[in-house]
Amino acid sequence: MKKRILIIDDDPNIIDYLEALFTDNGYGTSSAGDAKEGLKKAKEKIPDLVTLDIEMPGEWGPRFYRHMSQDPELKNIPVIVISGLSGNSYAITKAVASIKKPFDREELLGIVKDTIG
Repeated sequence: MKKRILIIDDDPNIIDYLEALFTDNGYGTSSAGDAKEGLKKAKEKIPDLVTLDIEMPGEWGPRFYRHMSQDPELKNIPVIVISGLSGNSYAITKAVASIKKPFDREELLGIVKDTIG
């Protein structure tokens, strides 16, 4: 069974890039363009990992994370923050990692493999 990664980002180019990267490395993916859609998708099909952008229209990443951490089914899912904001590691303290855009694909894959195999 493939491990599933939910990609939440408002930039379609980033979503396309991450989907290709994860799929090429044997993961299943789903994606959402904002936090609200991300929460809905996470509940529909519980992912093994979430990559989360901080700055998005509507609900920001930290608000999504707060909703997720209050849901018993979702609260233990590891989150990797991928953001263009500097100092973003403070936004979500329990994230397994915070990576700044533009990111290194090998570094990101290494973190994913260390986290979910």
